[in-house]
Amino acid sequence: MIEIRFHGRGGQGAVIGGKILATAIFSEGSFVQAFPTFGVERRGAPVAAFVRIDKERIDLRSQIYAPDHLIILDSTLLKNPATFKGFKKEGWVLINSKKSPEELKASPQMSEFKIACVDASGIAARNRLGSQTSPIVNTAILGAFCKITEICSMDSVSNAIRKGVPIKPDANIKAAQEAYDEVLFQANTK
Repeated sequence: MIEIRFHGRGGQGAVIGGKILATAIFSEGSFVQAFPTFGVERRGAPVAAFVRIDKERIDLRSQIYAPDHLIILDSTLLKNPATFKGFKKEGWVLINSKKSPEELKASPQMSEFKIACVDASGIAARNRLGSQTSPIVNTAILGAFCKITEICSMDSVSNAIRKGVPIKPDANIKAAQEAYDEVLFQANTK
């Protein structure tokens, strides 16, 4: 089983991002679960979303406490120790950041992780997803995640976006493809 935990803030699209990722992976023949957890339900409050993937039926019904991969939609959440709680260090930490993986690995807290970075906020803003001050980064981050993990094809992600995002599907698909092309990661850690 592969378990993925999204960390974001209300309004960034973590919940919908998890659903789109699950739809893409399901379309390729795996069993999936996608579900969120909320604290205070308001824009800007921390949000977590979860995706489970397996080749067999998934009967487990709980939050993800030991994720294989982390997707961080807001880099300010890197300062929160709960973001990394239970993380299996062999997996990827994908961060919405203008910084390079090497810059982030310079932090003692991050030095032992496989890190990938993409400026999902910039990509979302360029594609007019959300506003300039509050871009919706979920579809962009999915393109980057697809590239670093090879967990599903970009065609499956594009089809899932078309099914799950009724507003600006073409712009969302373009953002995912741009993030796929622009994600930075250390090739020797892949």
